Amino acid sequence: MIKEIEGIIVKTTDYGETSRIINIYTNEGLIGVMAKGSKTVKSSFRATTLKFTYAKFSIVYKEEKLSILRSVDVINDLENIKNDIVLLSYLNYLTELTMQVVKQTQDNVYDEFIATILKINKGLDPLILCNILEIKYLDYLGVGLKLDCCVACGAKTDIVTIDGDRGGYICKNCYQNERLVKPKTMELLRLYYYVEIKSISNLKISREVKEEINHFLNTYYDRYTGLYLKSKSFLKKLQ
Repeated sequence: MIKEIEGIIVKTTDYGETSRIINIYTNEGLIGVMAKGSKTVKSSFRATTLKFTYAKFSIVYKEEKLSILRSVDVINDLENIKNDIVLLSYLNYLTELTMQVVKQTQDNVYDEFIATILKINKGLDPLILCNILEIKYLDYLGVGLKLDCCVACGAKTDIVTIDGDRGGYICKNCYQNERLVKPKTMELLRLYYYVEIKSISNLKISREVKEEINHFLNTYYDRYTGLYLKSKSFLKKLQ
């Protein structure tokens, strides 16, 4: 069966001396595809079957087996990301994180993942976008934050901080000397959770608040997700 799919190559594996197996992440999940002869110099697939190619792929679809690649029509070459080591490091990390999320949920996160990548490629702040996707993924990973009321008593007023150990907002009556964060940090963490990534057109947040949000999420991920990704360690060094 001939099938047209939109997706991004998240992994490539050499097959013999001339071919590649490519794993394409699509809104239907991961699809394994054989790209015959794609490593040869004269192959039209040589450049379009590399990791992070975002395109429309025409394949001979074989359920539960490797499909066969027929053609590739690149949608966006992600040139800005691929020419910047910092942005490429964000893409590496978000891809690795997304693949971990895909393993743990039946829900589709493809649209949010692609929207984030395209916004980064357009020049929007990669740290903010990375944190937005991270906070959205927490529910899929089974460790979501409570961001509508106090995690201890359910109060919706007099919120004074957010605490990773307790998993959400803390009101003044339940406060037990947890680290206080800026009100703007709490406000934005909630906004990150609910905002539609495709709708974002401008991101202006102070460096201090960005760093506080990033520190909170780094600590929370390290403590509760059980994910230890090499790409994240490298990204932390760059940051």
